[in-house]
Amino acid sequence: MEIKKKDIRALTKDQLRNFFVEQGDKPFRGNQVYEWLWRKSAHSFEAMTNISKETRSMLENAFVINHIQVDQMQKSSDGTIKNAVKLHDELIVESVLIPTETRTTACVSSQVGCSLDCKFCATARLKRMRNLNPDEIYDQVVAIDNQSRLYFDRPLSNIVFMGMGEPLMNYNNVLKAIDKITLPEGLGMSPKRITVSTSGVPKMIKKMADEEVKFNLAVSLHSAIDEVRTSIMPFNATFPLKDLREALEYWYAKTKNRITYEYVVWKGINDTQKDVDALVKFCQFAPSKVNLIEYNPIDDGEFQQASDAALQMYQDTLQKNRIIVTVRKSRGKDIDAACGQLANKS
Repeated sequence: MEIKKKDIRALTKDQLRNFFVEQGDKPFRGNQVYEWLWRKSAHSFEAMTNISKETRSMLENAFVINHIQVDQMQKSSDGTIKNAVKLHDELIVESVLIPTETRTTACVSSQVGCSLDCKFCATARLKRMRNLNPDEIYDQVVAIDNQSRLYFDRPLSNIVFMGMGEPLMNYNNVLKAIDKITLPEGLGMSPKRITVSTSGVPKMIKKMADEEVKFNLAVSLHSAIDEVRTSIMPFNATFPLKDLREALEYWYAKTKNRITYEYVVWKGINDTQKDVDALVKFCQFAPSKVNLIEYNPIDDGEFQQASDAALQMYQDTLQKNRIIVTVRKSRGKDIDAACGQLANKS
């Protein structure tokens, strides 16, 4: 029977050092391998050129590196790049490179499919197959950084966890990936350039606050009225707005960081003055920013973009109440790479 090899990237640096000591080698060899795996993103043991051939062969016999592959890449007319990313077990997730004149942003996935059931999101229609491992999340960032350098002549500047999946339903692996992305021995990116977007899992928001994370928090809100939010995001019945608000109050008390709300305005769903007044009331406990996001259709017509007048009403009311508001135009719609469209279509 063939013995399944362990993925070497599941080992900590200390475990790698101990492994080499057990092999009768020096512990610093573990440091070298760790650097190849993370800072240099090596996809093979053969690439580890400052390690002897015998040692590389030993590693090859003992371990595997389950790196991702960009199976298919699509370019939008606006410069956005969507990647279909093949994992070691043949499952597919998607990630997106979003360029502007001043920055390039990686939108990465955290789950194959999604744990939640938002009716307006194409990803939610996919069954959640499994959580991504920390290295699989990390690899998406590395691949997009390489694309940013190749196609836009600059390194990746920002990361958003707004791809497939609910990041807080894969909490431990997402935080481990962010550690690798931000530590000097990994990619060395500032945590202030990373935003984790959640649909709202109160217990995990509090846990992040207790662990004093340094990255930014965004909440996919879309309504501050329970009945409306539950009708479009059914899991709100389990995690109602009262609990979400309490968790966000706790987050702000601990971190003093501004909270960003992602918010789509739909015709006939949340486009009245009552809806925007509820949003203002929900936001006022802490410094807030509301991103009004253009809706990206997912074929069935149940959800339709609200009128320009409704969007203007939101902007005017939020500004009058001293809440920062921006209107986000979607990128990559022509290749199904925009917000809410990731569903492994190509």
